[in-house]
Amino acid sequence: MATDAGAPLPRFPDGFLWGVSTSAHQIEGAAGEREPSVWDVFTAEPGRVRDGSTGAVACDHYHRYREDVALLAGLGVHAYRFSVSWPRVNSPGGLDFYDRLVDELCAAGVRPVPTLFHWDLPASLDWLERDTAARFADHVSVVAGRLGDRVPKWITLNEPAEHTLLGHALGTHAPGRRLLFDALPAAHHQLLAHGLAVRALRAAGAADVGIANSHGPVWPASASPADVEAAGFYDLLLNRLFAEPLLLGEYPDGLDALMPGDVAADLKVIAEPLDWYGVNYYAPTRVGAPGATASEYGGVSLPPGLPFSVHEIEGVPKTDFGWPVVPEALTELLRTFHERYGDRLPPVVITENGCSYEGLDDQDRITYLDAHLRALHDALTAGVDVRGYFVWSLLDNFEWAEGYARRFGLVHVDYPTQRRTPKASYHWFRGVLGAQGRG
Repeated sequence: MATDAGAPLPRFPDGFLWGVSTSAHQIEGAAGEREPSVWDVFTAEPGRVRDGSTGAVACDHYHRYREDVALLAGLGVHAYRFSVSWPRVNSPGGLDFYDRLVDELCAAGVRPVPTLFHWDLPASLDWLERDTAARFADHVSVVAGRLGDRVPKWITLNEPAEHTLLGHALGTHAPGRRLLFDALPAAHHQLLAHGLAVRALRAAGAADVGIANSHGPVWPASASPADVEAAGFYDLLLNRLFAEPLLLGEYPDGLDALMPGDVAADLKVIAEPLDWYGVNYYAPTRVGAPGATASEYGGVSLPPGLPFSVHEIEGVPKTDFGWPVVPEALTELLRTFHERYGDRLPPVVITENGCSYEGLDDQDRITYLDAHLRALHDALTAGVDVRGYFVWSLLDNFEWAEGYARRFGLVHVDYPTQRRTPKASYHWFRGVLGAQGRG
C-alpha cells in the first residue's frame, strides 16, 4: 500500500468534521436492562457467532459511558457518532441513558451524532412487514423530542444494504433469514423508514439530517462482457439500489417492479431531501460472471447459482479480517458518485472507515488511516464536496457474527476486566486532529 505515513497530512478545509463511530449493540451491554433485539435472539442460537459470544456485556458502555466520553475528549474529536438502541428506548429508563450520554458529550465539547437504527431491531418487529417503517418513524419522533434540543446532526439508518444482504438474504446476521432476492422487501421497507424518519426529524425541528450507506467500487474480474455485466449487476444491488431512491427518487433498472406496495408513492417519501449523504467505506469488490463454486462477500460464503461471483483482489495488503486495503478506491468511489449524481448528491460525510488489526502498537492501522485520509483529500481536490470523516471505531467491540475475534478500535478493551487502553493509533489520530486545528 503506497502511503506517506509519517509525513504531515494535507490540510482539510476549515469546518471539516472529525469524529469516531460506535453502535449500541456492539458496545453498550446491559442487555438485561432493555427489551430483546433480533441480535439477542440470533446470538442465543448455537453456531451463529464465530466464538459463541453475545453482546450481553460487550464493552459495558452503558455503565462506563463517562469513561468513554473522557476518551473522546482526550482524543480531541469534534463529534461522536453513536447509535440509539430502539429496544432500549422501548424499555423503562432507556431514554434517560441517552439523555445522560448527550449531556456528558456536550459538557466535554463533543458533538453528539446519533444513528437512529444500527441493526438492533426490537425482536417483536420485522423489516419484511411494512408497518415496521411506521413504527420506526414513531420511535424517531420520541427520540428527537427528548434529545433534539442538544443534538444538531442526525443519521437515520446504518447500512441498509448489509442489513438486507447479510441479515435477510444470506442469513449470516440477525435475523438469520436466507431469502436471497426475496429479501428485497426488507430493503424497501428500510428505505421507506428512512424517508418517514426524515419527515419526523424535520417536524421536530432538525435541520442537519443524513444517512449512513455503505458503498464501494465494483471492479470486473476481467474485460470480458460476461464479467463486466456481472459487475454492473453487483453495483446495482450494493450501490445503486440504496443510493438512487434517496438521491434520484427512483429505483434503478426496473427494480421498482420487485418492490411491495405503492412504490411510486413510497419513493416520494424515500426521496425526502437530505442535508448530507453518509458513506461507509471499507474496500472495493472484484466481481465476475457466475461460477460453479461458492465465492465470498466480506468473508461470508455466497451460494452458487447467483448471477455473479466475487473474486479475491490480489496484490494488495489485507487486514486481519482478510479485507483488501485499497485506499485509492475511496477516491474512485467518491469521484464516481460525484460524476454519476452531479448536483443531486448532497455534501458527503465519511461516516465509517476503519480496519481490524491486533495489538496496542497498531502501526498497520495508522498506515491504513493515513492512506485513506490522503485518498479522501484527493477526492476533495477533484471537486467532491466532503464535509467530514469518522473513524470506525472508538473501541474494540462485539463485531457481530465474528464476536470478539476482530478489533477495530483506537482503544483496546480487555473484555474480562473492561480496562480501556489507548492504542498507538489513538495517539496518532489525536496528533492528526491537533495538526488540523483540533487538539
